[in-house]
Amino acid sequence: MRAFVFATTLLLPLVAQDSQVLRNLKQLTNGGQNAEAYWSPDGNRLVFQTTREPYPCDQIFVMNADGSGQKLVSTGKGRTTCAYFLKDNKHIVYGSTHEAGDACPPPPDRSKGYLWGVFPGYEIYVATEEGKIVRKLTKMPGYDAEATVNFKTGRIIYTSLASGDLDLWTMKPDGTDKKQLTNSRGYDGGAVFSRDGKQVVWRANHPQTPETMARYNELLRENLTAPMKMELFVSGPDGKNRKQITNNNCANFAPTFTPDGKRIVFSSNMHKCDGRDFELYIVNTDGSGLRQITSFNGFTSFPEFSPDGKKLVFSSSLNAKSRYEFNIFVADWTE
Repeated sequence: MRAFVFATTLLLPLVAQDSQVLRNLKQLTNGGQNAEAYWSPDGNRLVFQTTREPYPCDQIFVMNADGSGQKLVSTGKGRTTCAYFLKDNKHIVYGSTHEAGDACPPPPDRSKGYLWGVFPGYEIYVATEEGKIVRKLTKMPGYDAEATVNFKTGRIIYTSLASGDLDLWTMKPDGTDKKQLTNSRGYDGGAVFSRDGKQVVWRANHPQTPETMARYNELLRENLTAPMKMELFVSGPDGKNRKQITNNNCANFAPTFTPDGKRIVFSSNMHKCDGRDFELYIVNTDGSGLRQITSFNGFTSFPEFSPDGKKLVFSSSLNAKSRYEFNIFVADWTE
């Protein structure tokens, strides 16, 4: 799903940072770039990606729900992204470039704007909590990453270049029964299922003019995409009955369903479109009832509800002590 890497500002103490629906904020990591923390099915652990010493770019770690016991579970080589527990509570799935080389892929040339690398070396793997890779789920040339899992059905949803474009696909946990969900030209990614497996929400950039389409295609040929104009979409689990739920021409991403499947919490810079401050918002699945739920004045994203629905975990620059620092936080969801 990938983290935005922006400058951060020093903020007020945690005690002053509760929101209307978040209480008892707790910081689980301290230093580095920590993002995309997602719960285990039993709610006892979190898997997340982090850039921290001695690793030069993102690797996958797991930790206990209170932040203790942080340990590496990826190979320590290449670049990784988007880890998630499988339904069995014993294995994780994540994207990695380690087979394409030990070194981190070079970062995008920012002279062309703020860009994400959709590196062709990314494949999706299943590993144990001890880090042993037991299965490779994708083998097609090009980008395969951004996998998340529905704990009820076990189905995996991910983004792949297998069709020649960045589309959503689903598959079984063993990598079989791959099915393409989207086919509109443009980027589709960062998808998650609702808990009952009957809905999917994701972010997308579908160019609407010849100029924007030409730029999208040019960047894709260079294994790049531009993330600053993303809208959110909802569909059935097969990609049918698709509907757009944001339309602000800003960067909307990292959506997650509320436990009842009726609303979506996501991150956006719509309050300062084209700006680098992101806050959490909540909206109904039909696009109505939009409201802002954090005001941390920095970067806040990647929310996910705990399995019991009582807590929300997210990544934020809240209380950052250095530039580009992001940490994992958890709070009680009090609504």
